[in-house]
Amino acid sequence: MSRPERTPLPKGYWTIWTTVALDLVGFGIVVPILGVYAERFGASGYAVGWLFATFSLAQLVFAPLLGRLSDRIGRKPVIIISLVGTAIGSFITGAAGALWVLFLGRVIDGASGASLSVAQAAVADMAPPAQRPKLVGMLGAAFGVGFVLGPAIGGLAALGGPHVPFYVASALAAVNAVAAMVRLPETRS
Repeated sequence: MSRPERTPLPKGYWTIWTTVALDLVGFGIVVPILGVYAERFGASGYAVGWLFATFSLAQLVFAPLLGRLSDRIGRKPVIIISLVGTAIGSFITGAAGALWVLFLGRVIDGASGASLSVAQAAVADMAPPAQRPKLVGMLGAAFGVGFVLGPAIGGLAALGGPHVPFYVASALAAVNAVAAMVRLPETRS
C-alpha cells in the first residue's frame, strides 16, 4: 500500500500562522492581569466586566470594516495596521493613569484585533479549495498556542509590576508588525 502524496502548504502560510499566534499570545498576556490592574483605578466588578466587553464590542464593530478594507487595499497592509494598533492599544493600557484611559486602550486594541478575520481571509486567498478546511483549522491551533503561552508570559511579566504585561504585549505586537512587513505575503491579487 502506498502512502498518499502530501500536498505542500502554500508559500507564506506559516508566516500568517505565526503572525496570528503571536497576536494571540499578546492578547493572552493581558487577560489574567487586566481585572486586577483596573481595580487600581477604582473599577468595580461591573466596570471590569465592561472593560473586557469593550474589547469584544470594538472587535465586533471593526471586523467587517477591516474585512472590507482588506478587500480594497489588500490583506497585508490591514494586518500590519492592525498589529500597530494593537501595539498602541496595549501601550496606552499599560501607561493609563485613569480608568477612562484603560477603556480607550481596550477599544483601540479591540478594533485592531479584528485583523484575525483578515488573516483567515488571507488563508482562504492562498489555499486551494481542497486545503482550506485544513489550513483554517490549523489557524485555529494558533489561537490555542496564544491562549496557552500568553497567560504564562503575562504572569511572569506581572512580577515586574502590574503595568509590565501591557508593555510586553505592546512590544510583541510591534515586533510582530515589523516581521509582517518583511515576511508576510500579500494574498489578495
